[in-house]
Amino acid sequence: QVQLVESGGGLVQAGGSLRLSCAASGSTASVNVIGWYRQAPGKQRELVAGISRAGTPYLPNSVKGRFTISRDNAKNTVYLQMNNLKPEDTAVYYCNAGSEVLNGSGKYWGQGTQVTVSS
Repeated sequence: QVQLVESGGGLVQAGGSLRLSCAASGSTASVNVIGWYRQAPGKQRELVAGISRAGTPYLPNSVKGRFTISRDNAKNTVYLQMNNLKPEDTAVYYCNAGSEVLNGSGKYWGQGTQVTVSS
């Protein structure tokens, strides 16, 4: 089992930045890809970024150039740096683990952290 705890969400003005953290615990040695997803009200959950244990990142075009993902394996923590935030980035952001592919979801989810971007 793997437990994921997100932190770092909050309220920020458009153009601002936030850094989300996802701390993993439990059977972390079995975890390859850790990713971030987000879900806005009335919308489907979507992949925001993923990173392999080796540090290979994946970001979809919708956030590329604004978001970066990094990983500290010694701390079992993945970070999502979000810059130049837009109101449409407002969502609950979830950490995910257990996938073996960068753009796929695994079976472990965190509880989510709210990000609200005001215009």
